[in-house]
Amino acid sequence: MAKKPYYITTAIAYTSGKPHIGNTYEIVLADAIARYKRFVGYDVRFQTGTDEHGQKIEQKANEAGITPKEFVDGTAGEIKRIWDLMNTSYDKFIRTTDEEHEKQVQKIFKKLYDKGDIYKGKYVGMYCTPCESFFTETQLKDGKCPDCGRPVEKAEEEAYFFKLSNYSDKLIDYIVTHPDFIQPESRKNEMMNNFLLPGLQDLCVSRTSFKWGIPVDFDPKHVIYVWIDALSNYITGLGYDVDGMSDKLFDRYWPCDLHLIGKDILRFHTIYWPIMLMALDLPLPKQIFGHPWLLQSDGKMSKSKGNVIYADDLVSIFGVDAVRFFVLHEMPFDNDGVISWDLMVERMNSELANTLGNLVNRTISMANKYFDGVITNGKASEYVDKDLKEVVLGTRNKVNSCMDKLRVADAITEIFNLFKRCNKYIDETMPWVLAKDPEQQARLQTVLYNLVESIVHGASYLKSFMPETADRILAQLNASPRKIEELTEFGGYQSGTKVTDSPEILFARADLDEVMKKVEELMPPEQSVSVDEAPVDKGIDIPEKPMVTIEDFDRLQLRVGEVIDCRAIPKSKKLLCSQVKFGSEVRQIVSGIHAKYEPEEMIGKKVIAVTNLEPAKLAGFMSEGMLLCAEDQEGALSLLTTEFFMPHGAEVR
Repeated sequence: MAKKPYYITTAIAYTSGKPHIGNTYEIVLADAIARYKRFVGYDVRFQTGTDEHGQKIEQKANEAGITPKEFVDGTAGEIKRIWDLMNTSYDKFIRTTDEEHEKQVQKIFKKLYDKGDIYKGKYVGMYCTPCESFFTETQLKDGKCPDCGRPVEKAEEEAYFFKLSNYSDKLIDYIVTHPDFIQPESRKNEMMNNFLLPGLQDLCVSRTSFKWGIPVDFDPKHVIYVWIDALSNYITGLGYDVDGMSDKLFDRYWPCDLHLIGKDILRFHTIYWPIMLMALDLPLPKQIFGHPWLLQSDGKMSKSKGNVIYADDLVSIFGVDAVRFFVLHEMPFDNDGVISWDLMVERMNSELANTLGNLVNRTISMANKYFDGVITNGKASEYVDKDLKEVVLGTRNKVNSCMDKLRVADAITEIFNLFKRCNKYIDETMPWVLAKDPEQQARLQTVLYNLVESIVHGASYLKSFMPETADRILAQLNASPRKIEELTEFGGYQSGTKVTDSPEILFARADLDEVMKKVEELMPPEQSVSVDEAPVDKGIDIPEKPMVTIEDFDRLQLRVGEVIDCRAIPKSKKLLCSQVKFGSEVRQIVSGIHAKYEPEEMIGKKVIAVTNLEPAKLAGFMSEGMLLCAEDQEGALSLLTTEFFMPHGAEVR
């Protein structure tokens, strides 16, 4: 039976410079999804690449005294080097300067022009060179680019335009009838409410003020504007041909299963790209996921702010798989994640060196100490084994469920919960005590067998996220990675197998002072950092309230809720009205949190709420509960949530 195809893409990286770890996060995330899809039996096609045209590139090349092609050859090579350094398993690395891509982009432009979807006109507006985008005065934010916050310049030039309005109603209908098309939910609401429903303006799709781009073949003083050029890579990379002579790869893998992109380019992928496909009479991608940003502790990474962290610097200190673990594990599903050197050290020591590395090392060491490394199933089971096996076998459904929802961080948490259960099992069974009793030899064999079998299960899942580490674990256990269908049973490890007699340290504990010395050596003087780059928590004191009894506290009912809709309350700068789901029940809760949270940010959040308060009216709206927030001395708010996945309706105790 043929495998089901699965096509996943990243956004193509812009070749203006070296990508930082925030840019690199996306390719690692896509790689983890692609590897897991292969693991569960899909025929995966994974594409990434570089976006190489535009005014910004032309300017940078001129400043460097080289041609634009020489400039992008260098930066594209650097991007590919970092993607390879991070052990990403892409099948295609496309460049928008590839000859076949450029030829098809010209043909796409001509087809849309011949259909009447593209026409010639004149553009007058405010232009942001870094974003390569035009904006009207009303779209600017404080007079600056609404996307990047940089200054804009007034521009006027002859241009071709794409009639987006011809397809806006069709796109709105598609989004409404395909609820999973844009994820997370908050991103969909943002696109609908801010762009589609108010009405689309026609899109400028050519330029005459610079030359570094794909020429319009029937009007060569124009070059094709970046978004038609860049977005079409998803089909040209499969061998799409406008004239109907497409490669078999296109027939097999299109429509795309997942476009993985940063939330900052969501508009281009969820509005311009689908409309372009509609105009070409091609099916739309199945899903577009706008992932959050990986931020430095003091905000979005920027060379001008001097807070850039690069993947190769992190790798030189921690290793590839430790960096992969960090960026995948620390990124929430729909909120920005934060990276700092001290947090990396903490995770290195707690999760990687202790939970995982120490588990593997001491299991192998005990096997060598007690049985010369031979793992035998002594078949002397006790009740404590049952819970271990249930956790190990239950991991499959939990990880599958997380990955189906693109909750990669939660999937890794479930795998590490398996390893933590193994560590607990060692404490429960105390092999060192069993070893002192000759009558407990069969039991000791069973305990070590159960540990090795459990670690093999965990390493088989881990291979999608930390491939080198998984291979090193399995090699030490003299085992092969299990297929997904083999992980439904416990006991597949061959009894009598000998593990390595010299276990290696998977992850050495890191010393923060030593790490910071290495960081200082890597960073240029103007970007030097300190351990205090993360905000120092000095704490705050508040007046104490009277003591309460446990019975007083128990009268409150606290539950986990999921926000499924949220609206601003008219004429109120402070209040938001949220529809919050608790199990099978939906409640309306009004909260004074608008200063911190926009309505579209709230959708999809897991929150903690008091659900047995007397209903009350606020600003004319009934509120049936209270969302819990922390508040600092300056009035800044943070909603309370759960560290790990919890179903809505769960009780907080």
